Amino acid sequence: MNDPLWNSEDAPDPIELGILGWLLVILRGVPLALLVFGGLIVLLTIRLVELPLFGVKRPITPFVTQFVCRNAFRILGIGFQSSGELMRERGAVVANHTSWLDIFALNARKRVYFVSKAEVAKWPVIGWLARATGTVFIERDRKKAREQTQIFEERLKAGHKLLFFPEGTSTDGLRVLPFKTTLFAAFFSDELRDFMFVQPVSVVFHAPIGQPDRFYGWWGDMDFGPHLLKTLGARRQGTVELIYHSPARVCDFENRKALAAHCEEAVRHAHSLARLEK
Repeated sequence: MNDPLWNSEDAPDPIELGILGWLLVILRGVPLALLVFGGLIVLLTIRLVELPLFGVKRPITPFVTQFVCRNAFRILGIGFQSSGELMRERGAVVANHTSWLDIFALNARKRVYFVSKAEVAKWPVIGWLARATGTVFIERDRKKAREQTQIFEERLKAGHKLLFFPEGTSTDGLRVLPFKTTLFAAFFSDELRDFMFVQPVSVVFHAPIGQPDRFYGWWGDMDFGPHLLKTLGARRQGTVELIYHSPARVCDFENRKALAAHCEEAVRHAHSLARLEK
């Protein structure tokens, strides 16, 4: 999560939980854990039947993930808003990245499969959940670029909507970083280019009243545990807003840089407007 764009003035806000805060951690954390791990058990049970019948296709289990993620916000007390039409065409979704909460938010509205760095698969808890929900893990190795493109092709042709964060790191939620173009290259292969679409999505977090605008941001050297406690222990909660933009047809763009620039502009513009309106 380290990124040279951050400086000492961007240090994470200290976490302070009083008695009420710790009580809220328990009252929200226990139901949330039961929801997440109970949902995981249900998903894995269904997958035992789904896998031999449908293989890479997952016609049932994504609904379990969607149910869990949508209800996670109800337990946390975080408002959830969404606008724009969901893409019906085959393809991928790209969004800006503020926090681990993005994963719950983006799964809550749309059945997607995340693309993540290979290291995440080895993380305790998060790695288990990622593997169970069909996350595509990639390695930052040019020698495996073709192999990873083939994995993309298999999943996209199976009707999966792949989702990745082109910024390459999470932020404080106040800005959108330049989009990296690497993963866009796979969409320009001869097998995918003609039918592929990419839908940009702006993810905007509105902080609780009285809290800093970057309250939900998870960036720099912040650890997951303290950020989770801060979120669970907040006396008041804010809102997450998803703005879905018009899907872009890959074959309408000359190359990956042009497509990435188009998606970045759409995400950045709506993100800025949404933050100003609140």
